[in-house]
Amino acid sequence: MGYKKKKRLAKSGKDNSFDGLHSKFAETGMLETVGVSLLAILILLFSIFLQVLLHEGGHLVCGLATGYRFVSFRIFNLTFIRKDGKLCIKRFSLAGTGGQCLLTPPERPLEDIPTTLYNLGGVLANLLTAILAFLPLLTVDGLPYLLKFFLLMLSLIGILLAGMNGIPMKMGGIGNDADNMRLLLKDSKSKQALVTQLRINALVQEGMRPKDMPAEWFSQTEDINYKDALQVTIALMSASRLLDCEEWEAAYNAFEKIMSHRHEVIGLLIKENACELLFTALVTKRTARAEELYTDELDTYIRQYKDVTSSKQRLLCALALYRDKDTAKAKEIYEATCQRKNKYLMQGEVSSDIALMKSILTAKNAL
Repeated sequence: MGYKKKKRLAKSGKDNSFDGLHSKFAETGMLETVGVSLLAILILLFSIFLQVLLHEGGHLVCGLATGYRFVSFRIFNLTFIRKDGKLCIKRFSLAGTGGQCLLTPPERPLEDIPTTLYNLGGVLANLLTAILAFLPLLTVDGLPYLLKFFLLMLSLIGILLAGMNGIPMKMGGIGNDADNMRLLLKDSKSKQALVTQLRINALVQEGMRPKDMPAEWFSQTEDINYKDALQVTIALMSASRLLDCEEWEAAYNAFEKIMSHRHEVIGLLIKENACELLFTALVTKRTARAEELYTDELDTYIRQYKDVTSSKQRLLCALALYRDKDTAKAKEIYEATCQRKNKYLMQGEVSSDIALMKSILTAKNAL
C-alpha cells in the first residue's frame, strides 16, 4: 500500500484509542514524528509546571481561608511578593522544592492556629485537577490526540504530586506536606517553631533585621530535636540573630553546637550552618577551624547560591578579607552587594549582611 494511501486511511480512520497514537507515528514522516515528539515533551513540561502552580495555589487558598496573611508565592525560581501594596517578582530558589507558598499565621493562641488545611491545600488541588482532567478522557469521544495526551499527563502528574505530598515521607531529609501535618498535630513544640519561623520570615522579607525582632521569638533553643527541621531552623535563626548583633563568640558557639549534631540534621540546614560557622570562625580568627570547614563541597554550595542569598556574598567577602588577605576584592564584593540590594528577596537579611560586611571591613581599615 502506497504512502499517500496510508496517510489518507490514517486521516479517515475512526480509531481514537491511545494505541492509535503509535500507529499514527508509524505512518507519518520522520520530521512530523520529531515535531509531534517535541510538542509532547513541551506538553509534559507544561503539565508539570501547571500542577506545581496549582499545588502552591492550593496552599495559598486554604491558608487565606483559615486566616493566614500572604507573604510570598514561589514557582521554581520566580517569587511573587507584595511590596508597598504592589505585586513584585524576584528570583529565589531552594534546593529540593519546586515551589513554596509562605503565609503569616493569624494572631491567635498557639492551640487555635489551624495548620491542617494549610498543609493539605496543595494535595487537594492536585487531586481535584487530576480528577477533572481525567473525566473528559472517559466521557468525550473524538478528542484530538494532543489534547488527550495533555489531559492524561495533567491527571497523572496531579496524582503523582498528590501522592508525593499526601503520603507522609521525607525527601532529601525534608518532610513533605503530610509529614509536616502529622508532626504539627502531635508536637506543640514543632508547631510553635513553625509559627515563629513564618513570622520571622515575613518580617525579614519586609525588611526587618533579626536583631530588631522580639528576643523571645529566638529563645526556643533548649531540648531541641535535631531530627526535626522546624526546631533546628529556630536554633539557626537564634544563632543568626546573635550574628546580627555582632556577638561573634556567642554566635560561633551557637553554630558549633548545631554542627555537633550534624549527623541528625538534614543536609541543607547543615550546609547553611557550615557557611555561618565558617564566617564566625574567620571573624574570630579560628584559622584552623575555618580551613577545616572550607571544603570543595561547601565552596560549590556557596557559589551555587551566591546570586540569590546575600549571606553568601557576606561569606565571600570574609573569605577574601581574612583568608585571601585581598582587601580590594572584599571591598568590591561589599559594594556590589550594596548596589544589588533591592534585587534580593529577603530585605532584612541583606540589610544585616551589608551592615556586617561594613563592620568587618571597617575593623580592617578597608572602608
